[in-house]
Amino acid sequence: MYRKLILLAVVVTLCLIPFGAWVRLTDAGLGCPDWPGCYGKLTPTDAIDAISRAVDVQGGEHGPVSLGKAWREMAHRYVASGLGFLILIIAAWAVARRESLKQSPTLALVIVGVVILQGMFGKWTVTLLLKPAIVTGHLIGGMTVLALLTWLALRQFGGAMAGRTGSWLSPVDPEPLARLLPYARIGLVLLAVQIVLGGWVSTNYAALACTDLPTCQGSLWPTMKMSEGFHIARELGKTATGEGLSLQALTAIHWVHRLGAGVITLWIAALALATARVGAPRLGLGLAGGLGLQVVLGLSNVWFSLPLPVAVAHNAGAALLLVGIVVLNFRAYLATRIQ
Repeated sequence: MYRKLILLAVVVTLCLIPFGAWVRLTDAGLGCPDWPGCYGKLTPTDAIDAISRAVDVQGGEHGPVSLGKAWREMAHRYVASGLGFLILIIAAWAVARRESLKQSPTLALVIVGVVILQGMFGKWTVTLLLKPAIVTGHLIGGMTVLALLTWLALRQFGGAMAGRTGSWLSPVDPEPLARLLPYARIGLVLLAVQIVLGGWVSTNYAALACTDLPTCQGSLWPTMKMSEGFHIARELGKTATGEGLSLQALTAIHWVHRLGAGVITLWIAALALATARVGAPRLGLGLAGGLGLQVVLGLSNVWFSLPLPVAVAHNAGAALLLVGIVVLNFRAYLATRIQ
């Protein structure tokens, strides 16, 4: 049952990340401008009068407030709250059954701490009016929860298999896979950086700053304002001094994400090939397939001017690729223990 609860939490987190992207990309992040309720109510239906007044003030449903946007925002909060409750149960189980599980509950408790911080980022996302640093931090928190839950899930299966060579977690000869651990760790760091860059592109609405490929605005090195684009403490669409964010700043954000995509593509492709060669062909193929899909989705965002399904799928692809890299790190780590 403990394993099933953790696997359920992983699946819910995997679904919640693209769900959050869908809420953001449909401009529903401020559908309910307060937190944790919606205009002080439990559901948008209960707040229909307040929502109707807000719609009238903004001159129609084209603005940030509408009943549909309020429901999208609150649905995301309901699912996130359910996930938080599930993680509390997992942590309580880990503490209460530490002897029978033969595992320290520290990781489960750390996840609880990250979830609490994630909840605060969810609050600040609304109350601080979608500041890019806060919204990006919210994405980082979600991906961190996913990575830690994935490791916790793998530990439930892998801990019992330590020493059993030839299992789905352990290759017949663990030594070659163990040698990949440093490179897998670098891959995890590079992917984390690229996810942050992708979040920065999304939260600053810079996905269409470059609409051509492989060049950007007809140049391999377009005019950019790096310091303006990557200044952290500022309002959405504004510079640190309150002026409108320039196209050159948005271009810098987009271009750096493209550069990161090239680096991470080469690294994970090499990792996938090496993984397949050292006795884990299914994992290597999974990494290669996930990477290929993510590259196609990223290119499609530019080719087709950021269609909503593709943009949401790009977020989901990043989450799945993160799971794959965490699995590789776990398997390589396990291989170092059973040599």
